[in-house]
Amino acid sequence: MTSELIIDSQPHEVTIALLEDKRLVEFQKESLDTHYSVGNIFAARVKKLMPGLNACFVDVGHEREAFLHYQDLGAQFLSLEKYVKQVASDRKKLPSVDKFQRQPELPKEGSIDKVLELGQEVLVQITKEPINTKGPRLTGEISIAGRYLVLMPFETKVNVSTKIKSAAERARLKQLVQSIKPQNFGIIVRTVAEGKRVAELDKELTILLDSWNDCVSKVQQAQNLPLLAHEETGRTVSILRDLFNPSYESIHVNSPDVFKEVKKYVALIAPERENIVKLYKGTVPIFDNFDVTRQIKSGFGRTVSYKRGAYLIIEHTEALHVIDVNSGNRTRGVDGQEANAFEVNMGAADEIARQLRLRDIGGIIVIDFIDMDKAEHRQKLYEHMNELMRTDRAKHNILPLSKFGLMQITRQRVRPAMDVSVDETCPTCHGKGVIKSSYLFTDTLESKIEYIVKTLGMKKFQLYVHPYVNAYINQGIPSIKMKWTLKYGLGLKIIPSQSLAFLQYEFKDKQGNLIDMQEQVEPNH
Repeated sequence: MTSELIIDSQPHEVTIALLEDKRLVEFQKESLDTHYSVGNIFAARVKKLMPGLNACFVDVGHEREAFLHYQDLGAQFLSLEKYVKQVASDRKKLPSVDKFQRQPELPKEGSIDKVLELGQEVLVQITKEPINTKGPRLTGEISIAGRYLVLMPFETKVNVSTKIKSAAERARLKQLVQSIKPQNFGIIVRTVAEGKRVAELDKELTILLDSWNDCVSKVQQAQNLPLLAHEETGRTVSILRDLFNPSYESIHVNSPDVFKEVKKYVALIAPERENIVKLYKGTVPIFDNFDVTRQIKSGFGRTVSYKRGAYLIIEHTEALHVIDVNSGNRTRGVDGQEANAFEVNMGAADEIARQLRLRDIGGIIVIDFIDMDKAEHRQKLYEHMNELMRTDRAKHNILPLSKFGLMQITRQRVRPAMDVSVDETCPTCHGKGVIKSSYLFTDTLESKIEYIVKTLGMKKFQLYVHPYVNAYINQGIPSIKMKWTLKYGLGLKIIPSQSLAFLQYEFKDKQGNLIDMQEQVEPNH
């Protein structure tokens, strides 16, 4: 299996698509204005104590206060608390962690109001994004993740990923890391560290320690709280850190700045694979070129079709996600209803496993498969789903089919589920149901082009239109495009975009910024 990462960087957001054998399996969209990502470390203040919940609310600058439970403070919270007080009291000298006198471990059973007080400064880390009406979820167990190692201040143990099966390799890694780690730091060795040399691990440990020292330095100089002391790597790099493997065939990026960032990171973690990072320079939008747009249009939405007319209906409620499997217009096979139901269900399992990753669906998921009478078919379906979910990075648990034909899955939810609207509002009538004659559409475009060239004085710009419109503009000799070029200059580039509706259009300047030329919505009378 080959994997490709397609990165579409726009002025206000970055969208990332992961393709496995050309099939879209993960899709992430992140606004560049968003600063509340998992892994961020804040110096913040306790806003409210809630003894009844044995928790408190902390102001980290989000519109909703973040939630911190006593159980999430961590065993070494008393050491962290004392260290933060020392840092805040001395603005000149940074206390060394490896020489710090550690405090007793925090009791597992205790009260939040005995440990924290109102207005107290705390160092906390986000473990869950704000979801729906809930604010971020916090922890007092600070960790800084790298590709091979996770650094945990004030811990002492070295733990090796249980996914490394070889006992000899686990022992080797543990001994190596214990020999290079400083005092009062704990380390988790990640699965991808298997087989790595001590020089590679030591290099990353140095980077993680520098990140920790930089974080503490910001806390020391803080004038106002809350303060973002450590920001998790950008979405692009964090996906690479967690997903990168030798089977990556290529990483395509359409932004020179993001290209440099990604290339630098790949050169750091896998120098021999640096050449797989490629800058996309095509005129067609990058997602259109790699067939991502079409897969987004067909993969999201309430109804998702898969093999031979069968389809899924995916519904989201406040409490859970429900997926209904339908055979659609399939005809009954020669082997009868049972064999037909088994075939449809096995195909549905393939698509459901993909959809869970694609939409990042979490929480409780209930799947209503088509009823099957044979126990062996139900068992094969359960085993097949387990096999398909093996590559899913999110923690999950799958229960066998119930007597009603329902399968229940719980899947770790860290971020809100990805919800992409595939419905298109008519850009011409704005939902009124009446449009100007489509025959006059090219006249409208020409008037906009004339305005940009003669009134705004812009010589170089791009016009994005639906592929069908682009084909119409390019047909004939001379074509409409040729006439426009002769009349308004060679600076006009017309580019087809599958993400646009039929009579929708966008003008962009040479920097890629949108020129607002859409017609205004007329008020209803």
